[in-house]
This record gives sequence, structure tokens and C-alpha cells, in this order.
Amino acid sequence: MSTGSCPSGNHGGYPPFGYGDGLAEVRSDGAGNGVGGTGGDPEACGIVFSSTDGKAVMQDLNDRLASYIDQVRCLEAENAELQSKISDFHAKNKLAGEAKDYSHYYQQIEELQNQIVCTTVENNSIIIKIDNNHLNVEDMKHKLDTECGLCENVEADINGLYPVLDQLASCKTDMEAELKSLQEELSGLKKNHEEELISLQKLCSSDVNVEISACPSRDLKKILEEIRCKYEATIDSNRKEVAEWYEGKLEEVNQEICTTSKEAEDGNHKAIELKRQLQALEIDLQAQRNLRDTLQVSLAEGEHRCNAQLAEIQDRISCLEQQQAEQRLEMEGQDREYKELLDVKNRLEQEIQTYRSLLENVPGEVHATP
Repeated sequence: MSTGSCPSGNHGGYPPFGYGDGLAEVRSDGAGNGVGGTGGDPEACGIVFSSTDGKAVMQDLNDRLASYIDQVRCLEAENAELQSKISDFHAKNKLAGEAKDYSHYYQQIEELQNQIVCTTVENNSIIIKIDNNHLNVEDMKHKLDTECGLCENVEADINGLYPVLDQLASCKTDMEAELKSLQEELSGLKKNHEEELISLQKLCSSDVNVEISACPSRDLKKILEEIRCKYEATIDSNRKEVAEWYEGKLEEVNQEICTTSKEAEDGNHKAIELKRQLQALEIDLQAQRNLRDTLQVSLAEGEHRCNAQLAEIQDRISCLEQQQAEQRLEMEGQDREYKELLDVKNRLEQEIQTYRSLLENVPGEVHATP
């Protein structure tokens, strides 16, 4: 393992040391024998130095140990600096997390969702009212069509009764003419009867005496009186029958005319009332359509506004989530780096401990081999 992060010392491929304040020296006596600070026999550890390079080896070991210790101190300083940075970063993130409180956004989102639900309920109720109004309008249209059909039927009946009325008027005229002719005939008969009666009276009052040898006859005056009574009775009977028939027909015609006029007047009143109801329904329908259009425009504006607010809030949430993810990744990277450095530190401490145990097992003097 190579640790070239510290510039002090050149230790090659040897492992660095961990914590340590003292410098373990390996000394050499005048005869070229190395003397360790802890004493002991180097041959017991398998270390044998020659007489020519003993000092150089011991000096190299001392240099390496000093380099390891310097590097350990440098790594400790870097580790402390990194720990300080991590602490500052955690403190900043904590302050930033405390400063960036997004709870009010959730409250606003909940309020907007409640407003959307309320608006949806109101819109549904308005749509139901509009549908009910449409149904009422359809019912009124159906009733209006029915009443219009009845009105048309009444008008057709009235138009059909006009020829009957004309026929009755013509019949009345004919009957009046017939009555007039009968009255004239009656007056003519009366006049003729009176003339005959006068002539007979003159004949009776004349002084002509005619003696006829015949059987005695009936009284002529009495016979004429009987004939006159029969004629008068017949004329009175005919006149009464004609008058009664005329009055009956006239009463029937008048009743039919009154009934037809009343039906026509009722039909006109119904037609006027239906026209008025139709106008009122058309006005109500137009008002309902205007209200529906206004509500649809308000609904579209509310949905657009709510969608815009939701989109803005969603963008904010996405941005905050992205920032949170970036901070989480950065913290994970720093935590991973911190763990790696901590692992390096632990391994360095372990290697330093191993090296110390090796140094403690080195003998106090190093014998040179001939």
C-alpha cells in the first residue's frame, strides 16, 4: 500500500505508521554492531546485518521511521481538517434544513386540494341543476307542444264550425224567407176569405127572392162560419208549428254559436297564455344558458389557475427534491470518503502497531557476519 499524500520522507513501498510521538532509534556501536533501543538479539527475529552496511541499514530504518511518523502526523492533520469540514458541512446542512422549512407548502397544497374538491362539488351541483333545468325545459316544451296541438285542434274545430255557422245562417235566411212567404200566403188567404165573406154577406143581404122547389138546405152562413173557423184553426196551427220550429232552430243555432264563440274565446285565451308561457320559458332558458356559460368560464378559469398553482408548486417540490438528492449524494460521497480515510487511518495504526511490535522484538545489538 503506497501513501504518497504526505511530502515528508521517502518510504517507497513500505506501509505508513499511525499515531506515535516518540522516535524509535537503532544505534550502532563502534564495532559496527547495531544497538536497538529495546535490546534483544536480531538473529532471534531472523535479522542479520553485515559489518559493512550495518550503520547504513540502521540509518535507513531510522529515516523510514521518522518519515512514517511525519506522514502519520500529516495524515492526522488532514484527517482533523476533513473532520472539521464535515462538521461544518453538517452544521450548514442542519441550518439550511432548519431555514428551508417547506411545511407551509404542504399546507398550501392541502388548501388548494380542498379548494379543488369544493369547486368540483359546486360544479357538479351546478351541472345537476343545469341538467334539471334542461329536463324542466324539455317537460315545458312537451307541455307546450301538447297545448299547441290542442290549440290547433280547437282552431281546426272552430274553422270547421265556421261552415256550419254559415250553413245555419243560410238556413236561417231560408227559413225567414219561407216564414215571410207563409205570412204573405196567410195574409192573402185572410184577404181572400174576407173578400168571399163580404161577397157572401152582400148576396145574403140582397132582396132577391128565389123560390126553388127543392128540399130545404142548410144555413149557408153557418157553413161559411165553420169553414172559416177550420181555416183559421189550420192557419193558427201551422203558424204556431212554424214559429215553434223556427224558435227551436234559432235557439239551437244561437246555442251552437255561443258554444263555438266560448270555445273559440277559451282557445284564444289558452293560445295567449301558452304564448306567454313560451316567452317566459325562452327567457328562462336563455338565462340558464347564460348562467351555464358563465359557470363554465369560471370553472375553466379556476381549473387553469389551480393547474398553474399546482404546476408551480410541483416545480418547487421537484427543485427541492433535486437539491435534497444532490445534497444526499454529496453527503454520501463525503461520508464514503470519510470512511475510506478512517479505514486508511485504522490500517495505518495497525501497521504501526505491527512495526512497533517488530521493533520491540529486535535485539539490542546487531552482530555482523564475517
